[in-house]
Amino acid sequence: MQIRNIAIIAHVDHGKTTLVDAMLKQTHTFRDNQAEMDQTTILDSIDQERERGITILAKNTAVMYGDTKINIIDTPGHADFSGEVERVINMADGALLIIDAAEGPMPQTQFVLQKALEQDIPVIVILNKIDRQDARPDEVLQMTEDLFLKMVVSEEQLLFPVLYAVAKEGKIWSSIPDDFSSPANITPLFDEIINTIPAPQAPADKPFKMLISTLDFDNYKGSYAIGKVTQGIVRVGQNLAIMDENKQTGSFQVSHLFSSLGLERQEIQSSLPGDIIAITGNDDFIIGTTLVDPIDPKGYPRIKLTEPTLKMNLAPNSSPVSGKEGLFSTARQLEQRLIQEKKTNIGMKIENNQTGQGFTVYGRGELHLSVLIETLRREGYELEVGKPEVIIKKINGVEHEPYEEITIQVDQDYLGTVIEEMGMRKGELVDSKTNDQESVRQIYKISSRNALGLRSDLITKTRGSALFSSQLIGYLPKGESANRVRNGALVAFDRGVATRYALESMQERGLSFIAPGTEVYEGMIIGKNKRAEDIDFNVCKQKKLTNTRAATADFTTHLNAHQQLSLEECLDFLEEDELLEVTPKSLRLRKRYLDKTTRFRYAKRQEC
Repeated sequence: MQIRNIAIIAHVDHGKTTLVDAMLKQTHTFRDNQAEMDQTTILDSIDQERERGITILAKNTAVMYGDTKINIIDTPGHADFSGEVERVINMADGALLIIDAAEGPMPQTQFVLQKALEQDIPVIVILNKIDRQDARPDEVLQMTEDLFLKMVVSEEQLLFPVLYAVAKEGKIWSSIPDDFSSPANITPLFDEIINTIPAPQAPADKPFKMLISTLDFDNYKGSYAIGKVTQGIVRVGQNLAIMDENKQTGSFQVSHLFSSLGLERQEIQSSLPGDIIAITGNDDFIIGTTLVDPIDPKGYPRIKLTEPTLKMNLAPNSSPVSGKEGLFSTARQLEQRLIQEKKTNIGMKIENNQTGQGFTVYGRGELHLSVLIETLRREGYELEVGKPEVIIKKINGVEHEPYEEITIQVDQDYLGTVIEEMGMRKGELVDSKTNDQESVRQIYKISSRNALGLRSDLITKTRGSALFSSQLIGYLPKGESANRVRNGALVAFDRGVATRYALESMQERGLSFIAPGTEVYEGMIIGKNKRAEDIDFNVCKQKKLTNTRAATADFTTHLNAHQQLSLEECLDFLEEDELLEVTPKSLRLRKRYLDKTTRFRYAKRQEC
């Protein structure tokens, strides 16, 4: 049996997961009566992936095309999950680069493609969505060639094959067809994979070695170490050593071996050289270590990762309503869960907070951190989160901060809004181009510190029409801070239940975040003030009842709808003296110090 290992690279919503669906279905990986035949985004199995429309965790599956097994590695398309990309790209011997025929190459595409080219693996380019009315395949192909020209390691990488696709219909052509409705399938893609992507170079006569690229876990067999067999063969019952480069950290006996086909793992007795397999038998596997035959105790170098650029503090929920809405609310439970996260999410760094309370979590961006918080929330954890902070470094005695290249594509009607917002945030315009669809693509250079909250602000101000993507440039000397001052908060004065009468009075002061009947406590943020200062407000007060009928009794006050903030909007709202309380049922903004007197003393200390 022949083997091909391919990674799939694409920007968010360019059709990567849809193409994998077609590959799984057209190779009859599932029976006709299996539920997967009627599903879409089959590999996006996590709820957050389906809801956000992105791939978060790298996964691998496999299909059979004739006598060739094709292992497919589905990589995230967002730069915040760079750790996922960096740890799995070493399993691939080739890559499929999927590009929207209307949007063209995007920054996240460039990031993952750069990692693939550094591995010196061949790339097949697929221009997808060529049936769109605004498709411009010739122009996009020229943009793709320019991109390769900037990034290639060798001249041979410029000679990439190109295919044209309508992935949602499972159709691929070697040239642009005259009629998109004509019968077609994805056979040209499979043929191109076999012709272009080399078989893995994994000599069978050498001692077994495998770099652990990812981990999985279940309650029956424990931890699974997953990776590509780079040399030799491993069998059930064989003894293996665990190497951290050239230092042995453990040993174990192989309990079970698995190879993928479709979405399932099939148990095997021995591996094939170059195949992607899963091994059980030890609960202390670590991503980046090497499993080896003890007769050749030499491991591979550790996986090099992009450094985190953002950090935030996580701690157990300490609000007056702690423990009422979640299953896990203690420091010990949160610590055990974060230790588990640290094993698999290698792009994230987690350590105990220097203050002794809670933990500091370092991530690649806002999305990277918010996905972790949402995951903990859905698993039943209660926690409190501080304001995200950019990581500042000192290089040769000078403070440096991370900078990003941000690409924004927007209708011309909202171009002024984008320019104004980026100007306020001290963004530097690098390039601007108007395309035939009356939309404008602009590229800005901006510090990550000034870019915090930019995505949600632009989506709100452009009514969801802006396409936004970013790419880390690196650390540059610390620049000027954006002159952005958030309005003050409306803070609950006492504990109780919010009344409609009180909220009607409060809406004169600002925007409400809560609805009538919401349980509140002292120090909880219940809205945003129209002015710069914070205001304490008794949102639980009742209307006084009297026997006297007022002249205005027949007049009613209209209560405006409250604003329900998303997790990302809550994180963007936070200031230094505020926290976000996260539970499975609620997101509550609050002051760090709930008592008004303590808050006043804290503010005075900060002024001094």
